[in-house]
Amino acid sequence: MLFGIDLSTLGSVTVSLAQGMWVAVEIFFLTLLFSLPLGLLVAFGSMSKWAPVRWVFNTVVWVIRGTPLMLQLLIIFYVPGLLDHNIWAHIGSGRLVATVVAFTINYACYFSVIYRGGIQGVPIGQREAGEVLGMTRSQIFFKVTLLQMVKRIMPPMSNEIITLVKDTSLARIISVYELTFTGYSFMKSSGLVWPLFYTGVFYLLFVGVLTILFSYIERRLNYFR
Repeated sequence: MLFGIDLSTLGSVTVSLAQGMWVAVEIFFLTLLFSLPLGLLVAFGSMSKWAPVRWVFNTVVWVIRGTPLMLQLLIIFYVPGLLDHNIWAHIGSGRLVATVVAFTINYACYFSVIYRGGIQGVPIGQREAGEVLGMTRSQIFFKVTLLQMVKRIMPPMSNEIITLVKDTSLARIISVYELTFTGYSFMKSSGLVWPLFYTGVFYLLFVGVLTILFSYIERRLNYFR
């Protein structure tokens, strides 16, 4: 017994929660893989010189940022079925894929705002100096703007990424067997409450690793002062 908890029960709960944590980690990394580049594209669209394009992208960002992620997840997963075209039913892990799609769209819109702020925060004189030197627009972006933008956006970006860790718990709303769903299932099936609190340890460890990583990255980026 450990703090009144049977060690065999603790072991089985830990294994189950670790499996749920693995699903949360999958959602986390797949969302970042797709949303980081998509967010940059959305940022470019929202800064387009063409007013109709700029309006479309800004409207999409406004809608996504103005509605709950849980609602977006429900719409993306259930609406295709209501329209008799349930694309998720033809995919083995349809619920997980729907979750990643919803999370990617949501976080791409949030990231786009951060990207746009970082790009616009670089003094225009530096871009003009690049043009005077005969650099192309792509060269100016990658060699002048990008590195300065990365340093500027790192604090807000790290905050959003850490929020993503906790938002993975929303996947339980469409019965994705992630970490929080796993902890809650023990309470429903056996009346054990402590596994639900135990899930917090896994989240804290994950966030702790990310915090150390982002602190290291920010120290390295101080080179670009």
